Amino acid sequence: MTTITYDVGEHDGGFGYRLGDVWSETYPDHDSALAAAKSAAQRQHIEGRDAEISYQLADGRWQTEHAGGGDRPDTEVFDEEEGDA
Repeated sequence: MTTITYDVGEHDGGFGYRLGDVWSETYPDHDSALAAAKSAAQRQHIEGRDAEISYQLADGRWQTEHAGGGDRPDTEVFDEEEGDA
């Protein structure tokens, strides 16, 4: 099973969390960003319906693929300030 990690750290004059190279909105303090990252990670475990999803690749092309509603990843939150998940 795939594991995805949300990294919490300083971002754009405040704090945020990121998945890969993509940052969340900016939060005014560390605790708010950490709570938002934990909430996002928890929502990844909620099963949904099968769907066709589209997203843009780094080179600007669009990718479409089938997402199974029961195929959920493991998640973790890494807090850069604390140095742990």
